[in-house]
Amino acid sequence: MKASSHTARSVARLAAVQALYQMEVSGVGVEAVIREFSEHRFDRAIGPEEGEPLASADEPFFAELVRGVVENQRQIDAGIARRLAEGWRLDRLDATVRAILRSGAFELAHRPDVPVEVAINEYVDLARSFFEGPEPGFVNAALDGLARDVRA
Repeated sequence: MKASSHTARSVARLAAVQALYQMEVSGVGVEAVIREFSEHRFDRAIGPEEGEPLASADEPFFAELVRGVVENQRQIDAGIARRLAEGWRLDRLDATVRAILRSGAFELAHRPDVPVEVAINEYVDLARSFFEGPEPGFVNAALDGLARDVRA
């Protein structure tokens, strides 16, 4: 994969996590959030003084991630729940962590063309961009376990 394609996929993953978070906290529907990102967030300039747009996203990949998580959320959540420590429930996790895990779990289960290591590294990097504590390690362990479950 070319560097620009890799960057576009990374931006799509970040946007998918943001969209899933937004859907959870605001209740907005999947098609509305995809449309909002497509029309108002992708390829927009950073600010009025800056003429450079943000990195382009792989918009079809973004939409596939968001729709896929919503369409398969029950199975995805069950898979994640199996990887949580005893006594922990998915709803006890931070909403951003849930969004990261859900998107990563969907990608691992439904995109066999994406190597396991790539998917896990991308989502751990996303966790690092949001959290400085133990969350990135938790995301790594959970997605590693999920990968063994779905790609065995």
